[in-house]
Amino acid sequence: MDMEQEEMQFLGLIGIYVQSYKIIITWRKLFSRITLALILPLSIIFLAQMEINDILFYRIDRNEERLEHTPYNSPKYDKLSDLISSEWAFFFLFRLLYWTFVLVFSLLSTSAVVYTVASVYTGKHVSFREIISVVPKVWKRLAVTFLCAFAFFFLYNIVFTLLFVLWAFTLSGSDGVGPVTIIVLFVAYFIGFIYMSIIWQMASVVSVMEDSFGLGAMRKSKDLIKGKMWIAIVIFVKLNVSLAAIQILFQLLVAYGGGSAALKIGMGVLCLLLLLKLILMGLVIQTVFYFVCKSYHHQSIDKSALSDHLDVYLGEYEPLKEKDVQLQHFQV
Repeated sequence: MDMEQEEMQFLGLIGIYVQSYKIIITWRKLFSRITLALILPLSIIFLAQMEINDILFYRIDRNEERLEHTPYNSPKYDKLSDLISSEWAFFFLFRLLYWTFVLVFSLLSTSAVVYTVASVYTGKHVSFREIISVVPKVWKRLAVTFLCAFAFFFLYNIVFTLLFVLWAFTLSGSDGVGPVTIIVLFVAYFIGFIYMSIIWQMASVVSVMEDSFGLGAMRKSKDLIKGKMWIAIVIFVKLNVSLAAIQILFQLLVAYGGGSAALKIGMGVLCLLLLLKLILMGLVIQTVFYFVCKSYHHQSIDKSALSDHLDVYLGEYEPLKEKDVQLQHFQV
């Protein structure tokens, strides 16, 4: 990075994007290898599952339609019923495998990119081979943080479901009050969902940068984003809207498109390239935003201490205590 940390607190949204772009361009060879090794499989899996989902749903829907016109308890009916059950079982197995692979490659990609940006910040020379050797160790910390976040999301959705059921039995039939209540309930749900997602994303960066992971990383993440919440929300919304746009583009022009095979292949490659750039840029932005938040709260990061902390993943140093890695307050 070409900025001192004390100056990073003044970066706005555009400044964060510019710094992220500069990092990627300056270290493009290293980021290109990370993209090919980790982000490319993630992107292919993400796009391919949409096409596979459509095929599986089409087969299930066609067989269920045939079942409706088949005499009940006839041999053909029983055969179609067993076939549909098998197809639904295969569909749920496919979804389970899909989410498993997405989770694994997402955590691996996050580990590699955040570690690389941290190394760039400290001026530490790092090779692709070193990054790959570090990723499994960092991945374990990120996995713990993810499990904590997943538990919070799970409980959050249970609470929302209970509130929705309560609304359905009490206020759903009330004139005026019922609709307003459900609108307020859903708005509050999405605000809370976005807030928790932002905390989880920042906690993922904290898990790599500091000697904290899991609940500890999420607590620090919550404190870090204070004062920078609106920037965090805009970054989150822009990245997710861009992801949705790529997904819609792929479905309209590739999955459901009626053009030639060459056109579908060309648009599929375009969507893949856009997705690769979006994921890489998003991960770098999250890491740069971490430094901005640290600077905003006047928490200076000693580069030599952070460098030693990163070397722990390589097995070159004994783990530092939190007070050594964490960072002292500087005066503005």
